[in-house]
Amino acid sequence: MNKKIIKTENAPTPIGPYNQGVESHNIIYVSGQVAIDPTTGEMVGGDDVQAQTKQVMANIKAVLNKGGLTFNNVLKSSIFLKDLNDFDKVNEVYGNYFVSETAPARECVQVVRMPKDALVEISVVAVR
Repeated sequence: MNKKIIKTENAPTPIGPYNQGVESHNIIYVSGQVAIDPTTGEMVGGDDVQAQTKQVMANIKAVLNKGGLTFNNVLKSSIFLKDLNDFDKVNEVYGNYFVSETAPARECVQVVRMPKDALVEISVVAVR
């Protein structure tokens, strides 16, 4: 199997048996990221879903960059929200990382609970 593990100190250390990113056949799969500050290991943003989303996107950017990619390489994203009423707030932040005409495919779903009681978690798939 052609598989390369992507690790960076600029994104949170995994809190389970998984890696920040995995590349295979020029496709990079970035694990779901929550608003953990990689320097402290603590959740940031409190009850502010936009502050959490900014940290999530910074974590994703760090993994992409370690793999030699940017948000322009993202083909697909998955957004998980604790409360779907936060959809517009998350979109406001998320939209700053993509150009509308070339934005990735995605889904957004509400879930009951996430690691560290996060308000938002996002994963992406990117291509070299």
